[in-house]
Amino acid sequence: MANVVGQDAAGRSTRTLRAEGALATITTEPEAPDRVRRVLEQALVFAGAALVAVYTPSEDGEQLCLVESAGVPRTLCGVRDSYSVAGHSPAAEAARGGQPVWLGPEELAAQAQARRVPARDFSLAALPVRHGAGGCLLAVSERPGGFDPDDRVCLGLVADAVVLPGQQPTADGDGEPAPDAFVLAMDTGRVRVGDDILGLFGLGPDDFDGRVETLMGLTVPEDLPSVMSVVESDHMTIGERELDFRVEQPAGPPKWLRLRGRLLQGGEGRPARLVGSVADASTLRADVTDVARVQRLATALAAAVTVREVGKAVVAALRGPLRADRIAVAELEGDRLVVVVLDPPEPDAWPDLWRAEWRAEWPDAPVRTMPTLAAVLREGRARIWSADSALETSLAEVGPGGLAMLPLSAGNRTAGACLIGWDAPHDFGADERALLTAAAGLAGQALMRARAFDAEHELVGMLQRQLLPRRLPRLPGAVAVARYLPSTAGLELGGDWYDVIPLPDNHVALVIGDVQGHSAGAATLMGQMRTALRAYAVEGHTPDVVVSHANRLLVDMESDLFATCCYVEIDLEQGSGWCVRAGHLPPVLRHPDGSTEIAESEGGPPLGVMAQADFPMSPLRLRPGTVVALTTDGLVESVEADIDEGMDHLARRLATADPADLGLVADGLLGRAPRSDDVALLLMRYEGMTLRPLRETWTVWRVPQAVGHARRFTRRTLRSWGVSEDLDTALLVVSELVTNALVHTEGQVRLDLTLVGDRLRLAVADASPRSPAKPNSIGWEATGGRGILLVEALSAAWGTLPVSGGKQVWAELGTHR
Repeated sequence: MANVVGQDAAGRSTRTLRAEGALATITTEPEAPDRVRRVLEQALVFAGAALVAVYTPSEDGEQLCLVESAGVPRTLCGVRDSYSVAGHSPAAEAARGGQPVWLGPEELAAQAQARRVPARDFSLAALPVRHGAGGCLLAVSERPGGFDPDDRVCLGLVADAVVLPGQQPTADGDGEPAPDAFVLAMDTGRVRVGDDILGLFGLGPDDFDGRVETLMGLTVPEDLPSVMSVVESDHMTIGERELDFRVEQPAGPPKWLRLRGRLLQGGEGRPARLVGSVADASTLRADVTDVARVQRLATALAAAVTVREVGKAVVAALRGPLRADRIAVAELEGDRLVVVVLDPPEPDAWPDLWRAEWRAEWPDAPVRTMPTLAAVLREGRARIWSADSALETSLAEVGPGGLAMLPLSAGNRTAGACLIGWDAPHDFGADERALLTAAAGLAGQALMRARAFDAEHELVGMLQRQLLPRRLPRLPGAVAVARYLPSTAGLELGGDWYDVIPLPDNHVALVIGDVQGHSAGAATLMGQMRTALRAYAVEGHTPDVVVSHANRLLVDMESDLFATCCYVEIDLEQGSGWCVRAGHLPPVLRHPDGSTEIAESEGGPPLGVMAQADFPMSPLRLRPGTVVALTTDGLVESVEADIDEGMDHLARRLATADPADLGLVADGLLGRAPRSDDVALLLMRYEGMTLRPLRETWTVWRVPQAVGHARRFTRRTLRSWGVSEDLDTALLVVSELVTNALVHTEGQVRLDLTLVGDRLRLAVADASPRSPAKPNSIGWEATGGRGILLVEALSAAWGTLPVSGGKQVWAELGTHR
């Protein structure tokens, strides 16, 4: 015991021996519903895992389905509920090969684009389960060193100790469940139950029609939402669930029953099933109806994040038990009550004052118009008025048969108020008064917490919006719209971004990207990458060079984060484009005939991973009416579906959309976004240019007659375009621009002529990045310096643009043809 590891005589560490002892104790005990979970928890204790989960093959053998997990929420680690047995996920490889798979942060980062594994700084282990007929144990560690040798030994012990449930009831109805067991098909609601369960519900075998709704109809209405949270697949989670609820009896008080259930995922084409048992719990508990109500309210408020959710939880918890006719939950903002939830929501159900102040979706009312309520808020104590009490009209009409006012306070601060009213005379018993007092305290604390959350969430959203474009530019021959939705899973800043960059010669660059992680660092890096890509694009580089420069910049920044990006440059005159991907999703194209395709484009690695990386360009061809859709993975990936399924689903939804209004298309695509991650969406509809420019280019050789050659090329071109007037002005501007480039720069010089309608653009490009300087004053004896002044005087507009390490000096003239 003197060494650090603490080895015994056989060479095993003390930690390993302790793990063996703990697992032996669990596995030798009588089988319990939570035994698998207790075994998994030993991996958290002895192997340092942050999350551990066990999977078993589905009935058709095509999926590995989650059976149980322990540790942090799976969504934080990117762990899914199922994996394809034939896929390349670590879970599938361990299950197929029968050997452990160990992945560190570097290996996980390399697989991040496929999204089969977590994408943060995790280490991951996948081990086959010896007693699970092809099952698998998945463990995630957040420690910098990952799983050390002792951790790996302990994980092996846990995998060997996992004994998955025995033969499960089949989905096709073969076999009968035990007397106290049931099997519920989640897709149809058909349920097979044992005779003992039917007796608990007061039914005989001939009285039951096999529908779960029949059993739920015998449940006490107040307990029905809790039961529905278990028997509806949208709310049921993987693993064991236990619930106490009441059923009505022909005579006497309701009977307490205890349900234990486990959700089993079905394979391809097979429904999920809920299997479990129901037992009599009357002898296990006393009649604690009021306590149970308060507990349910506390549970609902703990899950409520926003102010609106707090109000809904209060209404749901009090409306039924109190048999109230009206409930209002309102925030106190200064001297006004801002109503969060009204039940019923119709304006006609509320007094005139409230209807007069009705604004937007919910009303707000000045506290000064209700002195009684103002006094209650000052005192901080709940007050109750019986029928026909002397109250101001705005309150008396809320509860003519009785009114309860609950100040929602936390500490010394009042966050809001809850008003509960009855139409018929109502007698307040001691149990109702206790319930109201307890509810006021719980709701006040939850409301204060939710207000802080809403304020912080708004701040985060404001910061996020400042890092994204305020508006998109107007494009010749195209329309673009963009949407951004922050994640609702937390308050951290996201790294998704988009941009639309107008380029010379009627080109446009569409950019969308995603920085790894959700933090202020990720948001900052997002802003830097967006600025860098815009700067490189405006300089005139080709798409592959733009993305390569951004990659080298991110590598040189020595950040721990990487970014993905899709960059598409489109020639709006020709309807052609180039796509470059850096670890990002490809574009989705909707053609004019309504068909869609996921553009085939070769991709490079994410930005910031490799200093020397190739980013190939893939061609795109657009016909007028084509819609280009770029998105981040938050729209197409979720715990229920992998990224390939999500992209196919996006393409199908885009095919059914009407491209006439891109705003409505974008809103429709985002309508069902999972919101577990940030979502950025960029759409562009290519319409084609009705007025296509005329263009010609001339390479200016450095010879004595260079300016004369340029003038002759300009005269010949303009005459072929039908430009006869203002020809001398155009020739003089060309002479000055070309002379300036030849005298003050070195390298190649190019003359570009463009005619769009009645606007003639003359541009000379050279290899010098320095812009021409306009002199402040010129003496009579000066021999130069007048060229730029002449260009400015003769042109409607002039300027310079950076072009691939050099510049372009341009001037525009009005013409007549």
